[in-house]
Amino acid sequence: MKEQKQKRSNKSAKPAGVKKKPRSTGIASSNKTSSDSNRLSAKLKSLLPDLEALYKDIHSHPELSMQETRTAGIAAKRLKAAGYEVTSGIGKTGVVGLLRNGDGPTVMLRADMDALPVKEATGLAYASSVTARDSEGNIVPVMHACGHDMHVTWLVGAATLMAKEGGPWRGTLMAVFQPAEETAQGAQAMIDDNLFKRFPKPDVVLGQHVMVGPAGAIGGRTGVITSAADSFQIRMFGRGAHGSMPQASIDPVVMAAATVLRLQTIVSREIAPNDAAVVTIGSLQAGTKENVIPDEAVIKLNVRTYDEGVRKRVLAAIKRIVNAEAEASGAPKPPEITALDRYSLVSNDADATRRVADAFRERFSGDHVLEVKPTSASEDFGSFGAEWGAPSVFWFIGGTDRNLYAKAKAAGKVQEIPTNHNPRFAPVIHPTLATGVETLLVSANAWLSPDASSG
Repeated sequence: MKEQKQKRSNKSAKPAGVKKKPRSTGIASSNKTSSDSNRLSAKLKSLLPDLEALYKDIHSHPELSMQETRTAGIAAKRLKAAGYEVTSGIGKTGVVGLLRNGDGPTVMLRADMDALPVKEATGLAYASSVTARDSEGNIVPVMHACGHDMHVTWLVGAATLMAKEGGPWRGTLMAVFQPAEETAQGAQAMIDDNLFKRFPKPDVVLGQHVMVGPAGAIGGRTGVITSAADSFQIRMFGRGAHGSMPQASIDPVVMAAATVLRLQTIVSREIAPNDAAVVTIGSLQAGTKENVIPDEAVIKLNVRTYDEGVRKRVLAAIKRIVNAEAEASGAPKPPEITALDRYSLVSNDADATRRVADAFRERFSGDHVLEVKPTSASEDFGSFGAEWGAPSVFWFIGGTDRNLYAKAKAAGKVQEIPTNHNPRFAPVIHPTLATGVETLLVSANAWLSPDASSG
C-alpha cells in the first residue's frame, strides 16, 4: 500500500506518522465507493467503550492454541446476537459467521484467537495471570503476547457494525475466528474440517495483524508480505560417561555446540547477499549435571525465507551440516531430524491489494497508509486463499504509542520497543482499536458496496 499524495493537498505525504495524530474515524471521502464505510465508521464511536471492555476481558483470559473455547464462545455469541448464521467447532475451536445481504460478492474476514506460553510483564491493570496445561502436559503461564486479542476485538466490532447497518451493502460477509495460528495448526485444521465444502467460496480473503509501529499506521504491499517458516527438532546421539573420563564418551554437548556454530555459516556463506534467510537456534538442551556427559543433545531451530529456492538450499544445508558433524564426532547413529511446524509464504494478490490500498487512501490521511517491506514473521493466513484459490490481502496496523515510537526512532532505538512475543508487548488501545475495526469495514466495503466495481 504505497504512500501517495493526498487528493486534497499538493504536498507529499509525510513518513509514517511521527508528527500527526491519527483521526479515530479517518477522513471524509467524496468517492461513492467508500460512502458505506464512511457511514459505518461514523457508528464506531458509540461502540468503542464496549469493544474496549471486550478487549481487556479477552486479554485477561488468554487461551493456548487449540484451547480457545472461551474466546470462541464469546465470538460465536457476539455473531449470533448480530444476526449471523454461526457454526462453531470447526477445526476444533474455529468459528464461522455468515451474514447474507442479497446478491453480491462473498468477503471473508479472518482473526486468529490463540495466545502464547509467556508470563506477562506489562504491568497492565488487565494483565493476564492465567496458567494452563500445554500440549506436552506442562503447566505454563499464558499471555496474549502477539495481539490476537486485538484481532478478535477488531473482527467482532466490524462484524457488529456491518450487521447493524446492513442495508446499503450487498453480498455475503464471512467472519472467521481461527484457532492455533501460533502453532501453524489452525488454518489447516479448519480447512481439513471441510471449510471449503461447508461455506461459500470468498471472492477475497482479508486479514490484518497488530505490530510495532506508530499507532494508527497501516502498512502493506503487493506480493510476499510474511516469510515462510520451518521449525525442526534435531536429536544428536553420543555416549555418556563420567565427567572425569571424557575419553570413554562421545560427547553430544560438543557435537551440538559445533553444529550450532556451523549452522550460523549457512546465511553468511551459502546464501547470496541479495537473498534473505534467517536461521535461529532457539533451544539447545543436554544433560542434567556438570560432571555427567549425557547420551544425547537436542537442538530446536527455526528458519525464515522469502523464496522457495532459497528455502530448499537452507534446509539441505542444515541436513548436511547436522549429519556431517555427527559423523565427524563418531556418533553411534545418525541424528533424528523432526519437523515441528511449517508456515508458507503469505503473498498478497496484486489486483486485490490495489483495491484495498485505494480504499484505504480514500479513507485515511496519506501519512497513515504505507508500503512496507516483507517481514520475517510468519502466518498461516495464506493457507485460506492459496488452498481455496481466492485472492487474499494481508496488512499490518501499528500499535505503538506514536510519541514513544517517534522518540525511539529519532534515537535509533526502535529495536528496543517490546515486539510481538515479548512479555512486555502491549499495544495502546486507542487509536489501535478503532483503526483495526475501520480497516476491516473499509476493505470489506471495497467489494460489498453497491458502488464497488466487480473488476
